[in-house]
Amino acid sequence: MQRFLLVFSILFSSLFFTQTRLNIIPYPQKVEFQNGDFNVNDQTAVKGVETSFEYQFFLNSLKQQYNFDLSKNKRSSGENVIFMTIDKKINDAVDYEITVDKKLISLKAKNNEGLFHGIQTLLQLIRNSKNGNIPAVKISDTSTFAWRGMHLDVCRHFFTVDEVKQYIDYLAMYKLNTFHWHLTDDQGWRIEIKKYPKLTQIGSKRKESMIGAYVDNTFDGKPYGPYFYTQEQIKEVVKYATERHITIVPEIEMPGHALAALSAYPELACTKGPFEPATKWGVFDDVFCPKDETFKFLENVLDEVITLFPSKYIHIGGDECPKTRWKECAHCQELIKKNNLKDEHGLQSYFIHRIEKYVNSKGRKIIGWDEILEGGLAPNAAVMSWTGIKGGVEAAKSGHFAVMTPGSYCYFDHYQGDPATEPNAFGGFTPLDKVYSYNPIPEELNQDEAKYILGVQANLWTEYILDFKQVQYMIFPRLLALSEVGWGTSDSKNYKEFEGRIINEFKTLDKMGVNYAKSIYNVSGKVISLNNGIAYELSSSQNPNGIRYTLDGTDPTVNSLSYQNPLPVSKSLTIKSAYFENGQLKSAISSQNFTISKTTGKKIILEEQPSENYSFGGAFTLVDGIIGNPKQLGKTWLGFQGKDVVATIDFGQKTSFSEVYFNTLDNKGSWIHFAKFAQIFISDNGTDFKMIKEIGKDEILSANGKIRLNVGNQNSKYIKIKIENAGIIPAGNPGADSKAWLFVDEIGAN
Repeated sequence: MQRFLLVFSILFSSLFFTQTRLNIIPYPQKVEFQNGDFNVNDQTAVKGVETSFEYQFFLNSLKQQYNFDLSKNKRSSGENVIFMTIDKKINDAVDYEITVDKKLISLKAKNNEGLFHGIQTLLQLIRNSKNGNIPAVKISDTSTFAWRGMHLDVCRHFFTVDEVKQYIDYLAMYKLNTFHWHLTDDQGWRIEIKKYPKLTQIGSKRKESMIGAYVDNTFDGKPYGPYFYTQEQIKEVVKYATERHITIVPEIEMPGHALAALSAYPELACTKGPFEPATKWGVFDDVFCPKDETFKFLENVLDEVITLFPSKYIHIGGDECPKTRWKECAHCQELIKKNNLKDEHGLQSYFIHRIEKYVNSKGRKIIGWDEILEGGLAPNAAVMSWTGIKGGVEAAKSGHFAVMTPGSYCYFDHYQGDPATEPNAFGGFTPLDKVYSYNPIPEELNQDEAKYILGVQANLWTEYILDFKQVQYMIFPRLLALSEVGWGTSDSKNYKEFEGRIINEFKTLDKMGVNYAKSIYNVSGKVISLNNGIAYELSSSQNPNGIRYTLDGTDPTVNSLSYQNPLPVSKSLTIKSAYFENGQLKSAISSQNFTISKTTGKKIILEEQPSENYSFGGAFTLVDGIIGNPKQLGKTWLGFQGKDVVATIDFGQKTSFSEVYFNTLDNKGSWIHFAKFAQIFISDNGTDFKMIKEIGKDEILSANGKIRLNVGNQNSKYIKIKIENAGIIPAGNPGADSKAWLFVDEIGAN
């Protein structure tokens, strides 16, 4: 591992060469090493089209990095020259080629986009060199996926033009090519529409904002806004991105997530209002009403959006649209009958079809979140698959393009390290290695169907991201993993090697002043099964000999116990751990409490599997000795959407117990509801079960989800617990008519 922490170029000299991997992210498709090196210095000449943006970008980047100006060196032949050329004869399967020998560097590309990508690779080679000595090498490179995207929500929290440009710079550095700009939502309308000035006069501000964990339901009491981008600012950002070969895909949410717009123009709703931009996060019942004046409004908005953004696709949202108001609306019900629609889901499809027809008439296409599949997909629409991979699979199998962005791999508002040591986040647990392990091509697709997968994108929702420093923290270093996934050169078997390149890249991020997450240095803990019990396995990206731990709840020091092997846990205790280097604390201090019961570490089988987003550790999470924190839904809870929890635990032998416990959650803003009821069963053969206890919804509510059941004196080999999901969310609640979430943590018995 340590060899990957060395600066790349010291592995080379003109006298001796040892083959290794380049410190480049994303890694090129093909690398051939040669002998020798090329020295970039203040006498190096750069030959190319001097008026091109790419040429000037390269020179300006070198000036910023090394403080020398190569523009004065006009030599066009001989030694110590970097040639940058467009070569139309270059292989169509190649984006760019770089050849480095002792005398010169040649960068060839078939177009300016390829040239820009090659420049980013060349800049990384220079940044990671020692005194400008670049190893002799030949690189032939191209991307696997056409869509390599990052999303930014500017509605929950707003970011300035300069900050958005910085965001675009990060994408360009690592060869991402799509910026998905989420411009409208319940909490704010962020784009100037000249025909409808009240959108920004009213919709771009809110009276206060939710703060802290959602379950705390607390607010700051401070007006937020008005914040929005003028059309001139939009043009400025589009130009900036276009120069860097990044396409901006704007998102105008419809038919849901519309409160900010309805606040300005309440006549577009099914009810009279009044409305105001949302001050809390979540999903709200008031949505656009599918009447002619609404469609005219949206068409006029889209006219101005299409004029500002040259992108092929316009994102129209389409997600999380409650049907409550439509069910109660006479106009909507008449529209359903008139058009022979099956139900309100059919009305959603009608809405999307009508918008698509208009966007197509303007020479553009729509893309939307996978809920646009409801009631039937519009003819030319593309799908952004976020709830899992199912939407992308369904789209591809029906001949529609899809971008894969499943929450379990691609939501960067999730925790990336131990939630106990990380800033407040939305939930979930998506560490660097999980992002790197993602394959955007679902296994369910055959070779022809796979061609409809455009690529991959990560999303950054900003409910809990208050400023741009926190934006940086949440995307780095996960953006680097995404870039290699999108480029098509990631390989989860080589994750440790990639981790070494990540740590090397931290030097660049440090120089740039980027506030990146250092979770990679932290000690990670994993509960493993051990002799019908559990053990706690510690690991670090660094030398494992640097891990120190305690078992008494005190903070570890450099003199604490040195970690060697997994730590058996046979009683309730607290394990704290940290990584030390050269006698200094390098990581955060990780802490894990264990509550041991008679089910801990035992074999467990689930009849239904949890959602991918909340499945960390699988069924074993329910018997790993860890009680979940209700404010952190990352590692210690399993989440089931629309499914019951039916878990069977095998004690291994007949075991006596008199109490059964588990926790469940209620967080209606996130569609999480207490269970309807729970039942406890026992069996001696694993087949014939007898119910010994039942608890209803009222009892679960009165216990606030912290269930402790006295089941009398029992003695059995198996215990089964059934916890029934609340089902369909009732009207008047966020996410009405959608499937409720059921969250469960440890199932214990004493």
